[in-house]
Amino acid sequence: YPGSFDPPTNGHADLIRRACSLFGEIIVAVITNPAKEPLFSAEERVQMLRKVIAELRLSARVRVDTFDGLLVDYLKSTRTRVVIRGLRAVSDFEYEFQMALTNRRLYPGMELIYLMPDEKWTYLSSNLVKTIARYRGDISHFVPHSVVAPVRAKLGVHR
Repeated sequence: YPGSFDPPTNGHADLIRRACSLFGEIIVAVITNPAKEPLFSAEERVQMLRKVIAELRLSARVRVDTFDGLLVDYLKSTRTRVVIRGLRAVSDFEYEFQMALTNRRLYPGMELIYLMPDEKWTYLSSNLVKTIARYRGDISHFVPHSVVAPVRAKLGVHR
């Protein structure tokens, strides 16, 4: 399950839980994308995700890793064929469709499985969480408990 997870949200947690119901083990792969300027470093995102996974009681079934470069190169290096992606709304579809076709061309053996989050998280994104937090809004409804304090600390927001 690759993504930026900047920061991890309840939507991400929902997809991790659902992916674990389909597979014995999953890798949550944090992308270090130089084209983006994330709020959190890759290592900070990994640490937050490990805490989220512990909260979900899935530590034995989920490994958190990082990668840079092409997803297909990471998949090949880890001997992984199946990729889980989330689809929240029609707006995600065009981007995901383009990426799926491109990645399949680069790595014909890969398969993609798209999961829709629970409807209560379909509108949720990491960017929305950061915006709410910047304006001192309550993000506790949108992110796992262990993510609230790191987001507030990073943004210098104290409640």
